[in-house]
Amino acid sequence: MMSATRTAPAISRAADRGRPRSFEQANRRLKWTMLAPALAFVGLMIVFPLAFTLNLSLTDAFGAVNAGKGYVGLRNFGDALTDSRRFWPAVERTALFTVGAVLIETVLGLALAMLMRKPFRGIRWVRTVLIIPLLTTPVAVGILWLLILDPTNGIANHLLASAGIPPQEFLGSVTQSLPILMLIDVWQWTPMMTLLLLAGLSTLPEEPEEAAHVDGAGLWQRFRYVVLPMLVPTLATAVVLRSIDALKTFDILYATKGPGGGSSFEVETLNVYAYGLTFDYQEYGLASAVLVLFTLAIIGVVALLRRRPGRGSA
Repeated sequence: MMSATRTAPAISRAADRGRPRSFEQANRRLKWTMLAPALAFVGLMIVFPLAFTLNLSLTDAFGAVNAGKGYVGLRNFGDALTDSRRFWPAVERTALFTVGAVLIETVLGLALAMLMRKPFRGIRWVRTVLIIPLLTTPVAVGILWLLILDPTNGIANHLLASAGIPPQEFLGSVTQSLPILMLIDVWQWTPMMTLLLLAGLSTLPEEPEEAAHVDGAGLWQRFRYVVLPMLVPTLATAVVLRSIDALKTFDILYATKGPGGGSSFEVETLNVYAYGLTFDYQEYGLASAVLVLFTLAIIGVVALLRRRPGRGSA
């Protein structure tokens, strides 16, 4: 009897060792079990293309991806980084396009969001019209603006002529192409910034602004010292998302200017440059190196934009 009673707790403890210690632990295990297939799929879809591109960037692949190739180490990266004729001008255009477009979209989007913050008559129609550019694909937007800005038959030069302004070349000009494409990007993507910031404004408490109004603060003072500081997290997220998207802009540039970003490479960004290396010149090793450098640049920009004061000293 004594041996039986002594072995019963031991058996119970042994059985308990095989069970989860708590409900939270079991729930956590079940969560990761359910998420594992999706995470594995997403990881495979991300890791494999990155690993394949990185491997290809270390080779002299030319003519066909599956053709015989030899490893050349970091030579492609050196060739890209020392190319002052195409690579660095493309980097400059990419940065200029991204910074210029995102800055204008942020300012206009914030202004429109503030105007639509309070309900007014016809606000539903305004919001409907506002999202129309978002419903159009970038290629269709490019073709639309090609027709509008056509130097001979486009409506833009007819409107300028009626105002006494001489006709412009617009997208046919080497100097005007990039600024005009930035404005086209602003036309299409400012609504997205507006909607994001409008959603952020709708979540802000009204009490601080009302208290500032009672204390005699004007409209600009309430915006500058009350609304804007509270909106900073939403504003930062919107800028990060839009900056990543602007860095990757390709279709509207290719649709309006064609291969090489124009006859003088006037709108050739890193995306257009990498596309040309791949499909026009079939220099797969060099193109892969450019894409790896571009990916690292995007990661660096995101890390820089997501920094907050004091985080580095923490």
